[in-house]
Amino acid sequence: MKTPTSFAVAGAGVFGAWIAYTLRRAGHTVTLLDPYGPAHARASSGGESRIIRAAYGSDEIYTRMASHSLKQWTNFFARTNRASLFRRTGVLWLTEPLDPHASASRIVLRKADVEFEDLSPAEVQRRYPQILLPPNIGAIFETNAGALLARQAVQAVVDEFVRIGGEFRQAALPQISSDADVSIYACGPWLAKLFPQLLGSRLFVTRQEIVFFGAPPGDLRFQPPQLPVWLDFGSNRGMYGFPDLEARGFKLACDRHGPPIDPDAADRIISPETVTRMRTYLAERFPALANAPVVDTRVCQYENTSNGDFIIDRHPDRENVWFVGGGSGHGFKHGPAVAEYLLQILGGAAAEPRFLLANKKTVQARAVF
Repeated sequence: MKTPTSFAVAGAGVFGAWIAYTLRRAGHTVTLLDPYGPAHARASSGGESRIIRAAYGSDEIYTRMASHSLKQWTNFFARTNRASLFRRTGVLWLTEPLDPHASASRIVLRKADVEFEDLSPAEVQRRYPQILLPPNIGAIFETNAGALLARQAVQAVVDEFVRIGGEFRQAALPQISSDADVSIYACGPWLAKLFPQLLGSRLFVTRQEIVFFGAPPGDLRFQPPQLPVWLDFGSNRGMYGFPDLEARGFKLACDRHGPPIDPDAADRIISPETVTRMRTYLAERFPALANAPVVDTRVCQYENTSNGDFIIDRHPDRENVWFVGGGSGHGFKHGPAVAEYLLQILGGAAAEPRFLLANKKTVQARAVF
């Protein structure tokens, strides 16, 4: 595509926003569409914060994509005077020292020149006494990682896309029809609804519940820099969380797939069982918050492929239609790298086999963490 080509991009979440922005910067005519607006309340890219980190066990492809995306995010924020949308809190991976995932992560992080520290159990307790840990739990600390302010970050990318000549329209997403030369569907959980026969059995859209707890008055231990973003692989329950950002509260979530959800019709009311489960966890790991009030909640969704790999591929029957999705749970951070990869593929570069539709299964067997 050496000459400008017209594109329609469906979905103004992080993938769609970065794709539209990247195409426009490359000189193409681009229209971005979303039925509810950029990073809206129903979107997988909505909400206040997302982790950006590079540790993926032995999965070097995602480590390198995340590391590159971090540079692209920070460069974008610097260019647009929005540096506050990235909080360099560091990311703390709580884990047993000989855990296989942690061991593989260390090897790949070194290979990819990602800065990190190995923390012994004693060092974790010294730095973060507000976390109560068993004596055998240490950590990997990604020094330059942290939190992206998700909703604001996506809106910033869309705003900049419009500023440089892109067009954004709030409109219902068409299934195929478009006046553009190329249509790109980057609409998260709506991919399965728009193309049920092709993608309905290959994408798993699940309900995920998040709770924000209020720290005791004047207690700064749960704000950065006293507390980083963290992930608890020491409990085998998939818990992770954020320090109190922008006075929203201590964010706690579980990286386990919930039940199916309809992104359009579902009520976004959290279940009492989730609050009870999270309070039990807080009593074990963050005892000062065991009786903390719930100050906010959120119901969002994941939209994953069977193993967690992205879908970035052409429609098998329509040469000018592309799908980009399968990113929920870990994809937000990768927005810049996904957009650059798609631009290269559109220009004739070789595809990564793991991202092809033909390699997507119909049974969940998550392998990307």
